[in-house]
Amino acid sequence: MPETESLTAIFQRLIAAFGPITLQHYMGESNARYYAGKDPLGSGGDFITAPEISQMFGELVGLWMVDIWTRAGTPGPVHYVELGPGRGTLARDALRAMKRQGLEPQVHFVEGSEALRALQREAVPQAQWHDDLATLPDDAPILLVANEFLDALPVRQLVRTPQGWRERMVDWQAAGADGKARFLPVAGDKPMDAALPEHLKDSPEQTLVETCPGAATVTDEIARRLAGQGGAALLIDYGYAEPRTGSTLQALKDHAKVDPFALPGEADLTCLVDFAAMAQVALAGGARHLGTVTQGAFLRALGIDMRAAQLAAVAPQQSSAILGARDRLVDEEQMGELFKVMGLAAPAWPDGAGFR
Repeated sequence: MPETESLTAIFQRLIAAFGPITLQHYMGESNARYYAGKDPLGSGGDFITAPEISQMFGELVGLWMVDIWTRAGTPGPVHYVELGPGRGTLARDALRAMKRQGLEPQVHFVEGSEALRALQREAVPQAQWHDDLATLPDDAPILLVANEFLDALPVRQLVRTPQGWRERMVDWQAAGADGKARFLPVAGDKPMDAALPEHLKDSPEQTLVETCPGAATVTDEIARRLAGQGGAALLIDYGYAEPRTGSTLQALKDHAKVDPFALPGEADLTCLVDFAAMAQVALAGGARHLGTVTQGAFLRALGIDMRAAQLAAVAPQQSSAILGARDRLVDEEQMGELFKVMGLAAPAWPDGAGFR
């Protein structure tokens, strides 16, 4: 079987023929290649997500769904939907907690990676797989979770230059001052002032505005389904709850940050999620915005401290690891503050636990 041509070579050829490519194109192609044929999770991968840290995360997500479903009148049937389910760990733990409370939904995974689908099939064999949200059933309420899904969708960046607003592009530099060839970000040559919100157009030079069309599209689809079918959703990711400017692009490989432009297709590229913008998209799509809170506050409100104590009492020899995992999920210095949880619901569904 011939080796797949590297993205570096493909991008070099594309740029040589047509000029710099958009950052959105660069990030989209890089992550598509990155996720297509590997398991990036766990100690042997490039990063670890909350469900892999502790079963408590998935269990509490499942119990949140049981609670809001119960207070909505226990409608049936109902669909559990997860976007980017990783290894299936979150779903396995959430569905186990749901079943104990009498909720056994049909399971639907939105996943494009065949490598990850194989792992998900081992964890949750009853699931049905979809390439995108378009083929999800529309005949019943949905209980949807997307954990660290939106952050990997490609962003668009606009930068204020002396000539006005321009889109941030990616170019190939055959040899820099150090003699090394590299990809590097540059300002495009087409005026982009019309793409800026009015209140940002007069920002100082070098101001950078980051948007994520893909995240907005996904959030809109979720909101419209909630409005039409009923249900609730949790969008969990690292991000910010108030508007801001500046680039948040980063790359992870072997659990360490690397240059986002050094290894296209070989590192995980992500950006912080703009939850303020996503809330507005959800409202426009007809959903209720239950609130956006920190992951630490959300998990504590749902009882993670009590659950950790229970698990530690059952397995005292593991108590240090259990409490350490709890701390990693909720402490401000770790995942508790940077990661946010946004709750959405159908107009007629009740408020969700954990949101003030």
